[in-house]
Amino acid sequence: MSGDIAKDSGKGSSRSTGNNQFDHHQQHLDKPVAPLSRYESQKRRDWNTFGQYLKNQRPPVAISQCNCNHVLDFLRYLDQFGKTKVHLHGCAFFGQPDPPAPCTCPLRQAWGSLDALIGRLRAAYEEHGGSQENNPFGNGAIRVFLREVKECQAKARGILYKKKKKKKKIQIKPNVKDEANSSSKQQPVLLSSN
Repeated sequence: MSGDIAKDSGKGSSRSTGNNQFDHHQQHLDKPVAPLSRYESQKRRDWNTFGQYLKNQRPPVAISQCNCNHVLDFLRYLDQFGKTKVHLHGCAFFGQPDPPAPCTCPLRQAWGSLDALIGRLRAAYEEHGGSQENNPFGNGAIRVFLREVKECQAKARGILYKKKKKKKKIQIKPNVKDEANSSSKQQPVLLSSN
């Protein structure tokens, strides 16, 4: 029976047999589906990439067995595909935001990209049935790793990240004398004629 399903789907047939476990799925495909947002598409790609990474491990790791160490290994693995030059301590351009010449320092994933990736994977984990308490993407070790990457890249590029302080709201209270004068000016004065 599964061979018939494959043949029918290969031909693009949308006929329903009524007794097939995939009929509900086929009916769902017939309904127009709104396109995913850019964020949702990226989140799905990231989730699939992480799942493939786990499957390629020796031995393969099920997502239910995944922990923060697998996530950290995945982030380090992604560095080989990075496009951000991160100068090493011995490099003549270490600490310079705009180096005047090329160097042999490695390309890495930018901190902001890793931070956004972890946010998407954290949300995807919970959407796929994982609990918030056991979410490996929300583990403290991940936050520490991201903070270290941020600081290292900032130093290597000569960029300082400062914590933004919340601005205090200043309320200007009117002076009591000004308030009394303004209220007397606004109210008409009644003169009695005797």
